[in-house]
Amino acid sequence: MSVTFTHPPHLSSYTPSGSLTLSCTSPRSSPLSPASFPSTPFPSENPPVITETRLPNIDPASLSLHKALHYFHPYDGNYAAKPYSEAFNWADLVLPEHEERDWYCVVFRSKRKAGSDGSPLYDADRLAHEEAVHNGGLLLYWYGIPNQETGLNLATCIWQSRKHAIAANSRPHHIQAMKLAATSYEIYDLERHVLRKVAGSTGVTIEPFTGGDVGW
Repeated sequence: MSVTFTHPPHLSSYTPSGSLTLSCTSPRSSPLSPASFPSTPFPSENPPVITETRLPNIDPASLSLHKALHYFHPYDGNYAAKPYSEAFNWADLVLPEHEERDWYCVVFRSKRKAGSDGSPLYDADRLAHEEAVHNGGLLLYWYGIPNQETGLNLATCIWQSRKHAIAANSRPHHIQAMKLAATSYEIYDLERHVLRKVAGSTGVTIEPFTGGDVGW
């Protein structure tokens, strides 16, 4: 069973086109139960921006998280100004109690320069994302729509490991996208966090990244 979402708009404009089909399995009930799928998985005012993944070597805990992340969404339209741990519905993500693992999260907070041409950056971002998907290990890539009042926006990636993220960062399309971002944004801040699941609990926590390896 699948749910079809509108393709994400460009960071500088809201012009949806095309569609994305994403398989959606609830961690709370039978994978084949229609009752497990909400009628509106995400708030309409914050349309989902979740892209395809390629996970050739995924462990059970990461698969559980991948399924739970189909229900991932911001609490409200002010998510770009909130701490990462408060911006999204982390408390609603439910994983099997016995599983334990850490994942690596990267957050991009941005504000476009007035009048900047977003087309080259959009193309570079698309190619960089395709490159990251092909590289493997990317569990989720999400971004929203710039706040109409502040212009602030937020995007986030959740990786199986920090090593996967570092490998993607060294790819040519990612390097080109970063160069364009430096000239296209008034604000472009990166944050790094750890998404943690401990055995004995069904929930997850967000903690600051302090160094070292994360995940595998």
